[in-house]
Amino acid sequence: MPDTPADAAALAAPASAAGPGPSAAPAASGPGPHDPAPPGSEAGAVTAAPAGAGAGAVTVAPVGHGAGAVPTTAPAGSGAGALLTAAPPGPGGDAGAAAAAPGSPPDGPARRPRPAGPGAPARRSWFAAGFTAALGAVLAWTLAQAVLQLSTLLSLLLLSGFIAVSLEPVVAWLCRRGLPRGCAVAGVVLVLTAVLAGFVALVIPPVNAAIAALTDGVPRWRRQLHDHRSALGRLEDHYHVIEKARAQLGAGLGASDLAGGVLGAWLVVGALTSTVVVITVTLYVMAALPAIKRFCYRFVPGTRRARAERVAEEILGRVGRFMLGNIVTSAVAGLATFVWCEAIGVPYPAALGFFVALMDMIPVIGSTVGGVVVSFVALSVSLPVALATAVFYIAFRVAEDYLIMPRAMKFAVNVHPVVTVVAVLAGGSLLGVIGGLVAIPAAAALGMVLDEFVFPRTDAS
Repeated sequence: MPDTPADAAALAAPASAAGPGPSAAPAASGPGPHDPAPPGSEAGAVTAAPAGAGAGAVTVAPVGHGAGAVPTTAPAGSGAGALLTAAPPGPGGDAGAAAAAPGSPPDGPARRPRPAGPGAPARRSWFAAGFTAALGAVLAWTLAQAVLQLSTLLSLLLLSGFIAVSLEPVVAWLCRRGLPRGCAVAGVVLVLTAVLAGFVALVIPPVNAAIAALTDGVPRWRRQLHDHRSALGRLEDHYHVIEKARAQLGAGLGASDLAGGVLGAWLVVGALTSTVVVITVTLYVMAALPAIKRFCYRFVPGTRRARAERVAEEILGRVGRFMLGNIVTSAVAGLATFVWCEAIGVPYPAALGFFVALMDMIPVIGSTVGGVVVSFVALSVSLPVALATAVFYIAFRVAEDYLIMPRAMKFAVNVHPVVTVVAVLAGGSLLGVIGGLVAIPAAAALGMVLDEFVFPRTDAS
């Protein structure tokens, strides 16, 4: 018989919890229910293992619990020798506080303890956060100023790279015919030099004739200015051109005139320097373009490098085809100029046609500048001829920008005509002539990247 009611409660086991497996632990696993409790513990501290527990499973109540403390039990099938301890007493140390079995859901939301010790993350102060933000803003502003100061050089480098990439199809074609790359580049440069020399040869005779006519006409114009019956004489009587010119020349060179002369000389030197930089960098890029491409491809992971190379080569090919299409449209403009000048009797039709063809290769303003120059030359024939030439170039400019160029670019780089017009306008607004020149290839490259990397993911999602 149990000594106390607490012993009887501790020895009782529910019949419904019985399951397969050993019904009791071996005698050697621990003190029996009638054995005396360890010193200092109260009745009911040690009980028999529940049904289904492995051999030697013992439940131990916390020291100091009163009678009726509910022990924790191991899940059915626990291994031999599992030692189960009851949970600490509840608030206030009340008897009957039970601990949940392992794996059972908690009664309420668990509160995650705040990590402490040397491995805990340190909280950043507001001062450190503000200092970091201010330092980042200063660095960004400094970088932006550096880019603005280098904008001219970056524009020249961009132009050089674009010219080299545009001439790459010709160089590659010569290399496929067995020429070394250096010889192929030299051949392309010689052809371009010959083209420019031919243009100069066409332009020099008209310029010499104009200078000779101006030199011969100055004495005659002076006589007409002093003749009050001529048209120039009546203009002199009304506006006093000679007196104003003498007063201007007699005043000498002031500080502003000297500064203007120095500024003009500096602009000429700057233009020559820019031309030399573009030519030099273009030659180097043309000669080393395969090595430059291999170096850039190494920044792409090896698993994606083949795909990146394929896309990059397609973009470079489209840039070359764009230049070919631009040459075709420029040739059309030059041929139209030659035919018009021959038809209405404007002098030097071949030189003007070559000039317009070269200027037409510059987007946005090239054809406009060519039309203005031809209209001024036509003014030497008569005013109606000059006005008719201006109207012709306005109509041709509209047809080129909205009919010829978009269709040629669609065939060359597979860009929609609307995209072509918008790209040229946007590029010209951002970077001027160079922006208008690279706008269409940039639009083609953007379309390639979208078709290859972005649209497949959005279609699959």
